[in-house]
Amino acid sequence: MRAAMTKRHVLALAPLLALLPAGCSSGPPRVVEARPSQEPAARGSALLRDAMLTGHNRARAIVGVPPLAWDDTLAAHARAYAEEMARTGRFQHAEQPQGPGREGENLFTGTRGAYSYAEMVQLWVDEQKSFVNEVTPNFSRTGNWRDVGHYTQIVWRTSRAVGCALAGGPRDDYLVCRYSPPGNVVGQRAF
Repeated sequence: MRAAMTKRHVLALAPLLALLPAGCSSGPPRVVEARPSQEPAARGSALLRDAMLTGHNRARAIVGVPPLAWDDTLAAHARAYAEEMARTGRFQHAEQPQGPGREGENLFTGTRGAYSYAEMVQLWVDEQKSFVNEVTPNFSRTGNWRDVGHYTQIVWRTSRAVGCALAGGPRDDYLVCRYSPPGNVVGQRAF
């Protein structure tokens, strides 16, 4: 019998945090799933970059928006925040100032070593099944923008660059992708 590993992932987007009621910071429950292999997922900065660009740009090509370019500055910002979450174990969006300099942000957390980079980005892309191309935040078939917010950031038509990083804590991996310009702008459509 294969051992079950726990995982968790959360949909959350910094630009839409203002829509949440004050004090709403509880994370999602952990989910138990069977793993196809007990081997840890392959890691490395080149693998991360390739998997993230491939996953993001495949989704963007399907909807006809230009590909994202990798940005080392965004990746450095993502690394700093991923390391902070891994150190503190606190999984939530980074506090960022409104206005110029703000970056879009997608977050993922899951059992350390259990997920490949391709699986992580695919979980975000899979949110497409609940997406309707209406204005933000009314872009989800479920009526909850959180159900599609990672996907919409990935395919946001005006975003041009992405940078991602992964850091491991004692139990979990923390993936952060940062985007410029940020997506999920209230009152606008993804594409």
